[in-house]
Amino acid sequence: MKVEGKTEIGAPPERVYEVVMDPRRLDEWVTIHDHLVEAPEGGLRQGSELIQCLRLAGRKFNVHWDVVEADRPNRVVWEGKGPVHSHAMVVYELQPNGDQGTKFSYTNEYDLPGGALGELAGRTLARATGKALDRSLEKLKSLFD
Repeated sequence: MKVEGKTEIGAPPERVYEVVMDPRRLDEWVTIHDHLVEAPEGGLRQGSELIQCLRLAGRKFNVHWDVVEADRPNRVVWEGKGPVHSHAMVVYELQPNGDQGTKFSYTNEYDLPGGALGELAGRTLARATGKALDRSLEKLKSLFD
C-alpha cells in the first residue's frame, strides 16, 4: 500500500528539516502521533532510532523507526517495523520552491500481513492514512505561517 502527499511551506528547507527531524515536535504536526515511547535527545540523523506510538482508525500501536538516510536538508528515509510483522518505508523530500519556501513531499509505503484479508484491511487503512496525511501536511504548513 502507498500513500503520498505534497505541500508548499513558507520556510526554507533547512527550517522545515529541523522541525520534521525533531522527535519532540511530532505531536505538533503528525495527526496520528500519540506519543514517543523512546527517542534520542536532539535532532535525528542517519542511524537514529525511535519508537513511536501511533493512533489510527481507533487503534494504538507502536512502530520502531530507523533513519536509514538523512541528506540534510533534502531527503529523509525511514524504515519502520510495526505489530504482527508489518513494515513501512517513509520518505520526506524537501526542495526549494524558488520563493524562499519549500516543496515538501511525503511518501509512505507499507505492507500488512494476512494475505487477502490483510489486503482488504489495507485498503480501509489506506483511506484513513491518506486523510490523516492531508491533515498532517496542513498542520506542518501552518507551523510556518
